Amino acid sequence: MEIITHKCPNCGGALTFDPSDQKFHCPYCLSVFTEQEVSDFEAKQKDATFQDETSPLTGETTQAKATSPPEGTLDLFLCPSCGAEIATDSTTAATYCYFCHNPVVLSGRLSGQFLPNKVLPFQIEKEEATKRFLEWTKKKWFVPNAFFDQSQIEKLTGVYFPYWVVNAKGNGEIAGKGTKIRVWRIGDIEYTETKQFDVKRSGKIGFKELVKNALSKNTQQKMVESVQPFQLEKAITFKNQYLSGFQAEKRDIEYQAIEGEVKKELDHYSQTLLSNSVSGYTTFNKSQAAIDFTHIEGEYMLLPVWLVTYKNKAQSDHVFYYAMNGQTGKVSGILPISYQRLGLVSGGIFLTLSLLFMLGGYFL
Repeated sequence: MEIITHKCPNCGGALTFDPSDQKFHCPYCLSVFTEQEVSDFEAKQKDATFQDETSPLTGETTQAKATSPPEGTLDLFLCPSCGAEIATDSTTAATYCYFCHNPVVLSGRLSGQFLPNKVLPFQIEKEEATKRFLEWTKKKWFVPNAFFDQSQIEKLTGVYFPYWVVNAKGNGEIAGKGTKIRVWRIGDIEYTETKQFDVKRSGKIGFKELVKNALSKNTQQKMVESVQPFQLEKAITFKNQYLSGFQAEKRDIEYQAIEGEVKKELDHYSQTLLSNSVSGYTTFNKSQAAIDFTHIEGEYMLLPVWLVTYKNKAQSDHVFYYAMNGQTGKVSGILPISYQRLGLVSGGIFLTLSLLFMLGGYFL
């Protein structure tokens, strides 16, 4: 498996992708490059040089041992910049070297059948993400200080998560009974007229960009769903340069594994759309439905999320999180509660009310 650190064409330093201008920056010589310039430079380098396949810096020896590892084990790779060992789990596709801090892309994990169709680049840089994180948490009165202290801020990480994005077309038909009820009064007598009608609805149905999780360790499903929607029309053909400077995960849920769930969900949406098109009746009761999808396609995409997680001693069995859409800035989170702060505020309110009652009783 090839391990890549995208190098600066001018000084050889490690490049990182900057969401603020959608370009690649070198922190050493401060050069800035477009994606095309980086790709052209790397293509020339590949044509001009051939790596020794037995070189220990390629990590081939280590990776060969790590092929198809048992579940729960770590894979070891060699950093192409400093030669240090990098330990990752089996789904990590981009990370940092903990020794030289250079960004590393494990390109082999995002190739072949695991090559994403598209990537949606980050639009929000870490400085802006940190600012929004602090603004959001400081409005929450009962969040403990430890949740947004410096050590937590440093944990804020930009991650490309894998998703299946489903598009579908089909035909649908429903049938049922529509009821019209008319009520009128003559004198003291109230009359009710009920009429029933056979109702059918049919039509062509299309769905675009149904987003489904493609990573099994995303146990906090709400975490990755709550920051949607993404503006997927801005997704581009996948190039691993956009992963540089961020973490990335590869999918471990195949489309076939969720195909039944997707069809069931689309079927439900289709019946709801057709039922909602029925009008002019007091009530409508559906009795039959037939949905036939002529085309369903799942595209594999990497989508950007800023993420920080937190555990406190009082609730060590629960993981709290803050997540932000790396494109639109939409935020979501499940936050810890400082019971000490909550107690102080509750006690203060109780004391204030008690004093008011006492003063009220004194003057009455």
